[in-house]
This record gives sequence, C-alpha cells and structure tokens, in this order.
Amino acid sequence: MTIGNRVYIARLAGLAVFDPNGDQVGRVRDAVARLRTTSRPPQVVGLVAEMPMRRRIFLPINRITSIDSDAVVLNTGTLNLRRFEKRPNELLVLEDLLDRRVTMEPAERPGVVVDVAMESNRTGEWSLTRLAVRGQTGRLGRRGQLQQLDWDRVRGLIGVPDTRGTANLLAVLDQMRPADLANALQDLPDGRRNEVAAALDDERLADVLGELPEHDQVEILTALGRERAADVLEEMDPDDAADLLGELPPPEQEVLLDLMEPDEADPVRQLLKYKPGTAGSVMTSEPVILTPDATVAEALARIREPQLPPAVAAQVFVARAPMATPTGKYLGVVHFQRLLREPPAEMLGGVVDNGIDPLQPSTPLPEITRRMATYDLVAMPVVDAANRLVGAVTVDDVLDHSLPADWRDRDAPTPGARPAATATAEGRADG
Repeated sequence: MTIGNRVYIARLAGLAVFDPNGDQVGRVRDAVARLRTTSRPPQVVGLVAEMPMRRRIFLPINRITSIDSDAVVLNTGTLNLRRFEKRPNELLVLEDLLDRRVTMEPAERPGVVVDVAMESNRTGEWSLTRLAVRGQTGRLGRRGQLQQLDWDRVRGLIGVPDTRGTANLLAVLDQMRPADLANALQDLPDGRRNEVAAALDDERLADVLGELPEHDQVEILTALGRERAADVLEEMDPDDAADLLGELPPPEQEVLLDLMEPDEADPVRQLLKYKPGTAGSVMTSEPVILTPDATVAEALARIREPQLPPAVAAQVFVARAPMATPTGKYLGVVHFQRLLREPPAEMLGGVVDNGIDPLQPSTPLPEITRRMATYDLVAMPVVDAANRLVGAVTVDDVLDHSLPADWRDRDAPTPGARPAATATAEGRADG
C-alpha cells in the first residue's frame, strides 16, 4: 500500500518501521514539522523513530515509501543514526500539539487538539493541514463535539500554551512498555513530563519510575506532592522504592515512609539499612517463597502469576514458616525447570536443591556477579546470620547496579554504539 494523501499522526505512534529488506528499524514516536515565515501550515519534514537501546533518529519524509495500519516502510539508502534533536523552528507534532487548548474560528469557541493530519500536495510536499479538535462545553463531565478543521481556522497552535491537558497524549502512550514510556517522558520538557507523569495511575507510574534516571525519578516524585508520592512508592517493588528514597535527604525519606502503609514501608526501611553495593542493598525482599510441604502444583501456580517479573518467577525458594521475609530456616531452591519435570503432587521438600551456598547481606556486588555467572543463575537467595531468607538477588538487580549510574539517561553514550552517520542529503546534520 502506498502512502495516502492524508494521514493522522496520532495513529502512526508505535507503528513498526521496516527497511526494504523487511528488517525492523524501530517504531514511530512522532512527526517533525518545520514552521514557515508565511501563514502557510508547517511543513512535515520527517518522522522520529525509536531504535533499540532507546536511540531516537530522524527519518526524512522522502525516505518513506508506504504507510498503512501496521507499518511504515522505507526506501533504499543509509540512515543517519545521529540522535535526533529538535531545532528551534520545528514542532514535534504529538509532543507539542496534542492536548493543546485552542480557539476555533469563526465563533471563537474553545477546544482541545485530539489529532493532527498531514497531507501531501502534487509535488510530494507534506504539510499539517487539518486538526481534530474537541469542543469544550464548560459542563462538568460532558464531552464536546469532535470537529475536523483546517489549520488556518484554529488559533493558539504556536507558542507556549497557558494550560494543557494530558488525556490525548496519554492515549497515544498507553500501549508502550514502561521502559519505552519512560524514554518518551525524557523527551518532554520538564513541566510537560511532570504533568503526564502525574496523570498516570499509581501502579503505571510506579513501573515507569523504575525505568527512569535517578534525577528524573526524584524530580517527578517531588512534583507529585508527598501524599501522592507515598501512594506511588507503595506500588513500587521495595528494592526500587528503597533506591529512589536513597536519593532523598534522610528527613524527607522519613516523612514519606511515615505516610506509607506500615506493611509497605517496613521492607523498604529494612533495605535502606544495608550498605550500598552489597546483596542487601540490591536484593528484592519479595521472592516467591513456599514451605517444604507445598506441592509442585502449588509452586507452578505461584510462578504463573502475571505480575511476577521473569527473573523472580524462575524459581521458588523453600523455607520454614513464617513465609514473609525474614522467613524461618532457609532450606533451598527449586528451579522452574525441575518443577516441570516432577509430578504435581510431589512436595517441594523432596525436590529442593541446597547445593549452592546462599549469599549474605554483606556480599559485595562483584562476588555476586561472579557466583551467578559461575552457576548460570538468574537469582540467588540472601540469608541472615540465623539462616533466615531475607531476600533474593536477581540478574536484573545485578545488571542495574553494574552498569554506569547514568545508563538510563538519554544523554548518556550508548556502549558499543555505531558512530553517527554524516548529514543526510536534505542537509539535516542532527539526524
């Protein structure tokens, strides 16, 4: 299918981008439009695509041969892999225009931008020609009529908006994985980023915060206000919440911990006591734990729970009651592959593996990495001096703390990244 004469840009967000050989390059995240000195609508010069390793690049509009409901396809030629940066005379259509409060002519009616259409002329030039605008009725809870308007019939599209909502941008971002949404938030101006973050529900925001650089986590949490911040911290995994609180001054830590529910705050308090760079500081305090009289069928049912991260669900730790950390005596571990090979009625105490010594809370990170690599493990138990299970270190915990501190930051260099390509034929030197 060739490109249609008119394309609504919000519908492009998230579409896969393929080269002529059928290999996926990345996914569409926005469109770039250049402002003109005349009254003509902005010219669309290309799309922004997100590649693996969170790099966003510029795709010139004349490199695109087809757009349909499933994919965007490029023509032949090399891509400029330099990280995209918006120029002063450019708009990012979804970032800058979606949810913008505008005035519709001729009756000066207020409205909110829901989508923006780009359209090509006979020479192949693309422009922002029409907008989908929802009128504002002024009545609480009542939605206004959605209208299709030419660009020149809508005022307030250019410049800094006085106020802006988040509903339509959130709808575009809704299907993203937490890591991809965190990456998209980093592209927004600070104020806009905080607005969008605050509009997410507590559970979704907790997942996204765990994927952001520490300085962004702190800024967003601070902007939420203490009551809402405490609610979000309760939804985070205790180890992630402890890492975030560790970036705050001790008095602020205590205020937020006191606002949290005691059963949510207690494991976080415990994690904050451990020395940085040790098993205690990086472990999760909520691994899958069962008693030795539990059956294989019960264990399989537990690790099937969809909210469990893969590394946590890869094994069941066996310990005497109580089951909350710190548990009773630690007995060993049963990996999911062993569970699949055993009869469902078999008790865990009969198949437990205790051949690998557990970690201590004081075990340093290099030693953890060495031992996990030696035994090809995705998680290891952590026990205290009384041999009670206090948590587990997973491979993602090790990776998070082994990479450079700024590895989540968009401005950080990507290890092993290819050198930036030279400027495109269109003369855009920033990719």
